[in-house]
Amino acid sequence: MNLKKATFSTAAVAAVTPLLFALLPAGVASAHGYVSSPPSRQAQCAEGTVDCGQIQWEPQSVEGPKGLKSCSGGNGRFSELDDDNKGWAVTPVGNSLDFTWSLTAFHSTATWQYFVGDDMVASFDYGGAQPPDTLTHNVDLSGYSGQQKILAVWNVADTANAFYSCVDVNVGAA
Repeated sequence: MNLKKATFSTAAVAAVTPLLFALLPAGVASAHGYVSSPPSRQAQCAEGTVDCGQIQWEPQSVEGPKGLKSCSGGNGRFSELDDDNKGWAVTPVGNSLDFTWSLTAFHSTATWQYFVGDDMVASFDYGGAQPPDTLTHNVDLSGYSGQQKILAVWNVADTANAFYSCVDVNVGAA
């Protein structure tokens, strides 16, 4: 009799388990990354170039909903990244620039986008592929000059989230 109860209980659990997993909320993206070259704001925090608080220990974690235009990705823990007067090092660059992403976890990617203000200056479609641990994009900045803040965005393919990274440059100074 006890054997039949154990069998019934195991069968009941086996039948209910898929339903429980189907009802659980979807997790956040397992991907993490930031622009490491030229040094993004979070790279400067991690290197100790600028005192930034919590972001220094997790520069790859600036994640938020897609479509934002903030360096912090709307994440209050990393609001220092939105402060344009924090003393960020500005990289002198020419009219085009290689942006290198350092990735610590991998996830399907929709697009990589680069913005100067509200203007998207470049977009790279990744078609849902998983990126390697480092990835470089060459972006044409010939329509701009002087000091600019570039917002680099990594749009994850299968979640509503993206990763954000801002880089301060002086276009035409190299």
